[in-house]
Amino acid sequence: MFIFNKYISLFILLLLMQGIVHAQQPLQVINSGGNYGQAGRGVQAPKKTDSLQRRDKNADSITIYYKLYNNNDIQKLDSSINDFYVHYPIPYTSYNLGNLGTATKSYLFNTNKQIGWDDGFHAYDGYNYTLEGTPFYQTTRPYTEFGYLLGGKGEQMVEVKHTQNKQQQLNFSFEYRFSNAPGNVKNQNANMNNMRITAHFQSKRKRYESFFTMLFNTTASSENGGLKNAALLDSLSLNDPFELDTRLGISGASFRNPFNTSIATGTTYNKNTFAWKQTYDFGQKDSIVKDTIVTHLFYPRLRFQNEIKFQTSQFGFQDVNPNAANYLQYFGVKYDSTATLKIVDNWKIFSNEFSLVSFPEKMNSNQFLQMGAGYAQMTANFNGLEAWNNYDIYGLGVYKNKTRNQLWDLLATGKLYLNGFHSGDFSAQASLSRILTKAGTYIQLSFQNLNRTPSVNTLGITQFPINALKSITKENATILDGVIGNKAAGWNASVSYQLIQNFQYYSNGFQPVVYGSVLNYIRGQVENKMGISKHWYWYNQVTMQVVDPNAPLHIPFIVTRQRLAFEGNFYKNLNLSTGLEVIYHTNYQADAYMPFTGQFYLQNSFTTQNRPTANAYLNFMIKRFKGYVRLENLNTLLPTSKSMGTAYNFTSQNYPSLGMWFRVGIWWNFIN
Repeated sequence: MFIFNKYISLFILLLLMQGIVHAQQPLQVINSGGNYGQAGRGVQAPKKTDSLQRRDKNADSITIYYKLYNNNDIQKLDSSINDFYVHYPIPYTSYNLGNLGTATKSYLFNTNKQIGWDDGFHAYDGYNYTLEGTPFYQTTRPYTEFGYLLGGKGEQMVEVKHTQNKQQQLNFSFEYRFSNAPGNVKNQNANMNNMRITAHFQSKRKRYESFFTMLFNTTASSENGGLKNAALLDSLSLNDPFELDTRLGISGASFRNPFNTSIATGTTYNKNTFAWKQTYDFGQKDSIVKDTIVTHLFYPRLRFQNEIKFQTSQFGFQDVNPNAANYLQYFGVKYDSTATLKIVDNWKIFSNEFSLVSFPEKMNSNQFLQMGAGYAQMTANFNGLEAWNNYDIYGLGVYKNKTRNQLWDLLATGKLYLNGFHSGDFSAQASLSRILTKAGTYIQLSFQNLNRTPSVNTLGITQFPINALKSITKENATILDGVIGNKAAGWNASVSYQLIQNFQYYSNGFQPVVYGSVLNYIRGQVENKMGISKHWYWYNQVTMQVVDPNAPLHIPFIVTRQRLAFEGNFYKNLNLSTGLEVIYHTNYQADAYMPFTGQFYLQNSFTTQNRPTANAYLNFMIKRFKGYVRLENLNTLLPTSKSMGTAYNFTSQNYPSLGMWFRVGIWWNFIN
């Protein structure tokens, strides 16, 4: 890990030096079709023929856009500054166990939609780069972005992003993120390393296209099991939670070190993905000649597509100094040995998928029919246990039709596991969206039904101390969603209904259970931006959730974020957004957390009594420089009282959230 970080640091330094030398051009982000996989479109820059030619007014600007993996919609970079959570890994609708990098969970319920192989370890997924969220850029100039976030008590996060085109046909990009947080209480230091490398190539005649992706995700978090006596938070001698002892780890040897990334007692997850998608098209070629410049056009009618993926995952827990008495007293686990406790699961998943894609209309590449099949090979190795391997064969289909007038968009997808370990798993999904008005008001309706095998760790295919389900009972979920909104006006409203049969959950930290009755869940959300005066705005975000009272699912009834902001453009180059942010959820029986299995589980003995979280912030942007200054958790300044509850909010039993916290962040982009 030290050698890896050393080379990454050197690479970051070289990028910064290159960006600073050439960072004199203004950024101009343009939503352009360009030559990015759009059949029938092409752009070729004119060659310089005269050194005395008139200067191009766009010579110092940049055209940059991107598409996400398996998504043909063109998107622009986000240049807004009014929301800090654009750069923070965890959204406001999720919480962690008290520190950046610790286990995280959403306040909002969403059933697991992963059919086929699923590892079942999701407590750290929120920090990872994903294949579905991978952008493939197209840019006229090299673009670099650097971000640095510094928090209280040594918390820090570094981000680097770079993309550039090698000629017009080839683009590559690199993203890296590192964070380290020593923790607010003992034995809570956590760090994450995320790296993403992509390459996109399209041949000059636009018949062949290739997308290559490498993802590396590592999260390492000390597990302290929570405080031994959380009631002592109200009587701290130094007003620092670091005084209190925790249930795991050696409290007497604990100290804060912002440069320490080693984990003595805790969890380490590694998830890596290599994906290579290739397409070759048959169709009609064409070209446009203007002023001796030839622009090649191509209209695909039949596409051959191949996608190869290789995933490696490692899930581990270790304790180099296990305390048998604490294990038994706080977690009911008997561990008599004084040797290092180490649990490791290793997984390798290889899949190969082939598809045929037909384009019925020559001039509309956003209308197509895709049919395909795939094969997946799964292999697991455990520390000291027998290896496991199996396979899957599946079929898939996709139909998409986005009309040429851009008003209607229909998408239908289906995937069925035909043979192998997950035989019978399926997902069928359909969505329809429509632009209703010239102002951009839209409506979207979607339906999904899925049938999934329980996660492999709940079936006992793991070294972790999880009691296996006695039989394989597939979970079936029906999901209905509706959204209406207007992005330009800053408002939307949505409703979601989920009906789940054989809902799977953990009744304690070691025991997965299948709920025998049908679970019904409804969620409604409203978001809007309201202008109060010339520079004052009110951002309103409210979510309401309702679930069967007897269902094994505990969620807050209301989750809301309210922001009162003073915003505007001042002194020509200064964009400013400052104000007060309040985040609140109603009290509920928050899930407990078991560090030995990495699972959140149902409990009925603890109910949160949290105050609204209040944060003051100052966000600003000067040309290509963004700054964020935040003073968070102002609510902890009020003393504990019967009417207001304890000063510290709790995200889970015995896990207090941060006290008053100061964060400063900068994000700076360079055009080379």
